[in-house]
Amino acid sequence: MSATARGWLLLAGAILTEVTASLSLKGALDHPALYAVVVAGYGAAFVLLALVLRTGMALGVAYGIWGATGVALTAVGSLLVFREPITLLMGIGIAVVIAGVLCVELGAQAAHAVGTAPTTPSGDVADGTGQDA
Repeated sequence: MSATARGWLLLAGAILTEVTASLSLKGALDHPALYAVVVAGYGAAFVLLALVLRTGMALGVAYGIWGATGVALTAVGSLLVFREPITLLMGIGIAVVIAGVLCVELGAQAAHAVGTAPTTPSGDVADGTGQDA
């Protein structure tokens, strides 16, 4: 499996564990045993997100997709599980967040296509190792 495919698969796992943890947080108000799911879910989500970044996916892209998809899925999940409404304004907000993440992703792809390498504040090319080139 390529690093790119592995990154997307890990990102999906990070999103699902974060959404599960968030929904469990609401459920734990009535069923305190679910706090274990909350802790495990958020812990797993951050570990998976770190693994996503190790595959080379840009932080802005990974975090943006993780956050936006998490917001959308949590809203839908809370509708299905807890019967919490999604108003028109909430739907518009979710769409705007998703559109913003799409812009970040498309911008990252465009930068990558023209060979733009990220740089450090000193102007050195950032190679992701944390050491000077």
